[in-house]
Order: sequence, then C-alpha cells, then structure tokens
Amino acid sequence: MSIIKKYLKSKPVCKVTFALPKLEAEAANNVYIVGEFNDWQTTASPMKKQKGGDFKITLELATEQEYQFRYLVDDAQWKNDNAADKYVPSPYGESNSVVVV
Repeated sequence: MSIIKKYLKSKPVCKVTFALPKLEAEAANNVYIVGEFNDWQTTASPMKKQKGGDFKITLELATEQEYQFRYLVDDAQWKNDNAADKYVPSPYGESNSVVVV
C-alpha cells in the first residue's frame, strides 16, 4: 500500500494518491476509499483497477488537516493502509488509517 502526496503551490491543497496493491486487494471486483473526506459514504470514491491489479485513486485534500479513512473491498471487507501516517481507534473496535496533509 502506498500514499503519495503532491502539494500544490497555487492553493492550499494536496493531491493524495492512495493505492491498494493487488496482493491486498486479492481478487476484488471493486474497492472504495471511505473516510472523513467523503463523509464515510461507502460508494462516493471508487478506486480504479490498474492493469497490474492494483487499485488507485487521487483525491484533492485541504492541507494542514488529518483525515481518517479505510478501504472497502467488495462491499464486505475493511482494510487499513500499511503506509498511513498513523492509526486511531474507531468506534467499531478496530482502527482507522490516518493521512496527514
């Protein structure tokens, strides 16, 4: 898993590319990134499947903030990002990934 951050000079925004590798996605048909940046809506941000089997998405996030998120694989399995900046407990007994921009 990886998170790539590209800060824009023209405005207080960071383009953040999230990637869920094929190994983590397994034989997934769809993967969504779900988090504070999309009000935890499970279908708001579908990730695109790459030729190699990885899933990726790039989001523009306001800088100087932290966002909790998780990946939802095939509408059933939740995964964290191993490359997250940190992790925080969720109300559901697990933890959420956090990206700091």
